[in-house]
Amino acid sequence: MLLTSTLTCPKCGHQSTDTMPTDACQFFYDCKGCAAVLRPNAGDCCVYCSFGDVPCPPIQEARASGSTASCCA
Repeated sequence: MLLTSTLTCPKCGHQSTDTMPTDACQFFYDCKGCAAVLRPNAGDCCVYCSFGDVPCPPIQEARASGSTASCCA
């Protein structure tokens, strides 16, 4: 399981690599480039699933096991 993801801000394109929480969803993220507050896109559980190059740990786990469980359920 990968625990880091590079988020790309859809407003300014700034990229930041961060460690994802394993015990909670991250619903908000402050862009370090333009200070925009990122929120998940409709249908996504967290900012990492919407803007990251690696989905959050619960989604990675569900995909690995073939489960249809959603993140943070």
